[in-house]
Amino acid sequence: MSPNTAPTSTGTRGETVPTVPPVNPAVDTADVYALLERGRSLSAPVLRSAVGRLATPMDTVAAYHFGWIDAEGRPVDGDGGKAVRPALALLSAEAAGAAPEKGIPGAVAVELVHNFSLLHDDLMDGDEQRRHRDTVWKVHGPAQAILVGDALFALANEVLLEIGTPEAGRATRRLTTATRKLIDGQAQDISYEHRERVTVEECLEMEGNKTGALLACAVSIGAVLGGADDRTADSLEAYGHHLGLAFQAVDDLLGIWGDPEATGKQTWSDLRQRKKSLPVVAALAAGGPASARLGQLLAADAKSNDFETFSEEEFATRAALIEEAGGREWTSQEARRQHAVAVEALDGVDMPARVRAQLTALADFVVVRKR
Repeated sequence: MSPNTAPTSTGTRGETVPTVPPVNPAVDTADVYALLERGRSLSAPVLRSAVGRLATPMDTVAAYHFGWIDAEGRPVDGDGGKAVRPALALLSAEAAGAAPEKGIPGAVAVELVHNFSLLHDDLMDGDEQRRHRDTVWKVHGPAQAILVGDALFALANEVLLEIGTPEAGRATRRLTTATRKLIDGQAQDISYEHRERVTVEECLEMEGNKTGALLACAVSIGAVLGGADDRTADSLEAYGHHLGLAFQAVDDLLGIWGDPEATGKQTWSDLRQRKKSLPVVAALAAGGPASARLGQLLAADAKSNDFETFSEEEFATRAALIEEAGGREWTSQEARRQHAVAVEALDGVDMPARVRAQLTALADFVVVRKR
């Protein structure tokens, strides 16, 4: 698939996809925010209880990471993130005809794994800010970031397995598989930072692992806990996988052009980390003068010893070349294409019309997030 070609009816894995939806799908934001808040409020007590099992000082470090306390240990009303995954886990239980509460252990387990990955990623990427405040490794040190991340992963499996049902075992297998793929994706992401060239297909595979796998698990795990068969769970996983790719494509746009006030990260954050994100990879594959010049600059950057001293203007130049070569527009189109494939996957599940509409609204919300 050429980065300069508009999305067509053929997907990255050869599947047939519907027409790309409008640039701004109609999103009932009130309904979406209500779903996100429901996921957050129902899962929060169980999440706090699980974190409370950790030994000191890991319990305090984890509480800081989740935004429950500040660096001095004082309770705060922090920003715990968008809570997309817990919302999906509860909806997935309803898609299987169960009560949303059936999905709570799955919601908590997925959220624990997600935050395990954030703790480790922040350290590996050298990110000093998350959600508008210092990351755990900056406040409590790298060792605590590693230990608490490991502990959250162990807790995720505990939360599921202590249910003690056959469905819990099936859900745990899906979670561990998704976690392995997530780790594969992070390893690919790091390795790509040291390569001059990465193909669009490699980038999509990496992002499918790093982001798509856990979202796919989130939107199937509640259904499994609610007694759904594997065919139903697999269809929901397909929705979540492609939703994850749309989600990551939008994040890639925000990683270069996002407002620091909204993202909580530095300007040009992905460029500062030399990430081979979709806009970069698509721009390099496009051909043309801007693409060639960008390739020359990035090849020199990879060999530079003073990269961290680059000025804002130097990063702005690279961002402008990415846009001129078509990387920004291609990534925006790819987000919408993956959105279309995700929504189409819901056709494979017999579910209440209300739940289908809510899953569609969540997919729309992901694609039209501020970018």
